[in-house]
Amino acid sequence: MTSFGTIGGGGERGRGEGGFFPDEVVLHILARLPIKSLFRFRSVCKLWYRLPSDGYFVNLYSQVWSKNPMLLIEAAEISESKSSLISVDYLMGVSEFSLDFLKDRVKIRASCNGLLCCSSIPDMGVYYVCNPMTREYKLLPKSRERPITRFYPDGEATLVGIGCNPGSQKFSVVLAGLHRPFGHRPKNTFISKVYDSETNRWRKFETLLDEYFSQMNRNQVVFVNGSLHWLTVNSSFLLVLDLVNDSWRKMGLPDGIGCGVDCRICLLESDGCVSVIQISNAWMSIWVLKCYEKEEWGMVDRVSLGCIRGMMPGIFPISQTGEYVFLATYKQVLVYHRSIRVWKEVYAVKNGFTLPLWFSAHAFRCSLLSCR
Repeated sequence: MTSFGTIGGGGERGRGEGGFFPDEVVLHILARLPIKSLFRFRSVCKLWYRLPSDGYFVNLYSQVWSKNPMLLIEAAEISESKSSLISVDYLMGVSEFSLDFLKDRVKIRASCNGLLCCSSIPDMGVYYVCNPMTREYKLLPKSRERPITRFYPDGEATLVGIGCNPGSQKFSVVLAGLHRPFGHRPKNTFISKVYDSETNRWRKFETLLDEYFSQMNRNQVVFVNGSLHWLTVNSSFLLVLDLVNDSWRKMGLPDGIGCGVDCRICLLESDGCVSVIQISNAWMSIWVLKCYEKEEWGMVDRVSLGCIRGMMPGIFPISQTGEYVFLATYKQVLVYHRSIRVWKEVYAVKNGFTLPLWFSAHAFRCSLLSCR
């Protein structure tokens, strides 16, 4: 790690008795700043200027901000042709920004550790990976897929996922879906294309699968333990893609979890673990996969929804940590504070018309991870 010196009166290094802080204290203070403030303070000295690209500090920043869940909402008014992004942060409040630096109209397809994978709306098959906080981005190379084969049913990948580990400084993007040869009915062949940022290349493999996914399940993809996880349409199990071995497998859900007309199950990440939340009969039950290798689940909370009963038909959990759960309704975002068992509205659509917030909301967290 770079030595960052000390801070105090009289320039870059503190002078005088008690006029400085240890390096590690300074780093922990700076790691708690919002990214916009951190970049503004880069002009203080050369050492601070290099902070956002220092591997040790990038990892420290990710660790600190992993405890602060956020939502990103794609909010597009009918009267406007462009869309804006709304950041809902329990600690910092609500702010608005855009992905205009991509110079393309895009849709967010997946989020992981501060990086977004976006697909171009006008140009099918064009994908970007970006960090919306640092405004860095990478246009992914097109895979060498012949036009006579395509994804079913509309040519676009059914599943899109991104996996990145703050410690490794690299990422993978996955496009997967049922295979349809040109002019033929779709086969039960699942095509998976994996982009590796280290090699800047795509690799492809095929698997016999016949699974389907709801739009909501497609949006909720979780990266844990080097694998991407999706919930199938009937919520009977998780479909897991191991990015190390390029293999798909099924993972069971907690015993006793059910599905029905008045029950919905959502897949989320919680403090680095796979988690599922079931909303049923005015209760919210939260499970966490406590032992990944043995697939051992444990219920960590059961919350009465009596005080928000009127919102029950259209409320979906989107993001969580061990302390907070973010839920979205048609036009509101709520936070449940688990330790004190308090509900709070943190955002509501006031004007215009939008898609349901639960349809356009994505779990997110701040990071300095580079996608270049």
